[in-house]
Amino acid sequence: MTELIFDPSNWALIVAVGFSAGFIDAIVGGGGMLTIPALLSLGIPPHLTLGTNKLAGSFGSGMAAYTFFKKKLFTPYFWRRSFYNTFIGAMTGTIFVNFIDTYWLEKLLPLIIVFVAIYTLLNRLVDIDNHELPIQNKQLTFKQSIQGFILGFYDGSSGPGTGSFWVISNMRLYHLNMLMASGIAKSMNFTSNFVSLIVFIYFGQIDWLIGLTMGICMMLGSYIGAHSAIHFGAKFIRPIFISIVLIMACKLGYSAWIS
Repeated sequence: MTELIFDPSNWALIVAVGFSAGFIDAIVGGGGMLTIPALLSLGIPPHLTLGTNKLAGSFGSGMAAYTFFKKKLFTPYFWRRSFYNTFIGAMTGTIFVNFIDTYWLEKLLPLIIVFVAIYTLLNRLVDIDNHELPIQNKQLTFKQSIQGFILGFYDGSSGPGTGSFWVISNMRLYHLNMLMASGIAKSMNFTSNFVSLIVFIYFGQIDWLIGLTMGICMMLGSYIGAHSAIHFGAKFIRPIFISIVLIMACKLGYSAWIS
């Protein structure tokens, strides 16, 4: 870690990746597909990478969630079941990953990132003009509970692309437009990030200097990204979503299989 502290190019990478990831994450999710490979490329161990990423991600997702809430694109009480189960899932997933051997985690993380990038790329999203919340019934409660726990567990145990999974599943499960789906995604993403962060702090898996630096940059990127998404709407979101996923898929595929 000494080389990282005294290397300006590494800090430039942390700042650039942090801002870009926050901007992307606020719009369509997937910022973790940039931050985790960047941290791993600096030689940071896998568990420390995941914990540090949660610290940084809490800044970005918190800012984006607050922005969507202020613009009345998210109703917390309506999604309370999602909150509870995301909380439980994230705690369970984070405890689980802290007991995985570092060797296997090093092998697993690149595969997860590549899979998520390819899945997101191939998954076609057709935006719909629906600003109404779904009807509250037992079916809705079941969907919220299962979705919250599964995505919370995934975010706690690894996390790349969680925001994208939230956006995609929100649109398909509840037939919401992309902007409302993004508002829910950011709020739930912040929940799982924060819960996971607390557990990683307990296990001592946080690099505070790197995490806080990247987090501040992500917060700035999230602020600009969330306002851009709200202002320009789906016509702005869609092409950025496709472009970013294409770039990430190519980069991660090359790093994992060719380089």
